[in-house]
Amino acid sequence: MNSESINSGLDYNTQRERLAMPEYGRNVLKMIEKLKEIPDRDKRSEQARAVIKVMETLNPQVHAQDNYEHKLWDHLYMMAGFDLDVDSPYPCPVEEEFNTAPVPIPMKDTKIKASHYGRNIEKIINLLCEIPEGEAKTEMLRCLAIYMRQQYLIWNKDSVADETIFSDIEKLSDYRIKVPDTITLSKISGDANFSRPGMGINVGQPGSQKNRMYRNNRRPNKKK
Repeated sequence: MNSESINSGLDYNTQRERLAMPEYGRNVLKMIEKLKEIPDRDKRSEQARAVIKVMETLNPQVHAQDNYEHKLWDHLYMMAGFDLDVDSPYPCPVEEEFNTAPVPIPMKDTKIKASHYGRNIEKIINLLCEIPEGEAKTEMLRCLAIYMRQQYLIWNKDSVADETIFSDIEKLSDYRIKVPDTITLSKISGDANFSRPGMGINVGQPGSQKNRMYRNNRRPNKKK
């Protein structure tokens, strides 16, 4: 017996028409199709209200939305192909309003030059390019270099030379900035830990496990 004879007579969802509102299931769609075949308008309207009750039962989370009954009727009209003549407390929605393409969100045209630093660093560097040379700019560059070194070490646990950070500043500025030779960065403490975003404050920090053990040992024993 071949596979074609085994599968004959079976009805798969992949071979059916795509559901406009899959959260209600195909049986509700069949109810609506039968609903449209009822010739009497009063009877059709009565059955439409019954279908709304079924939809409300199958999709109870709709109650969390404002004016949920209106939304249910809109869903009924959508599944009916916007072609349903019944007495409804709400007008049939306009099909074009649902088929209109969403307004595209404007995206940045330029790519981030160094993703581990981020776009804000590039904006700061562009602002520094407009500041005249002097002690104030030198101090700003030093603070920026310290912050960039921290960001570098978050994504790359190896040590990084100060010259590498200075070179990155000059590259990101398209060499409009020349880092003064007099700038020096403070040394990084051996206990310093730079965690990636989302990690806990104490994750990976030296001594954190030891401190927890100490606190646990300090807890008084309960009297029996």
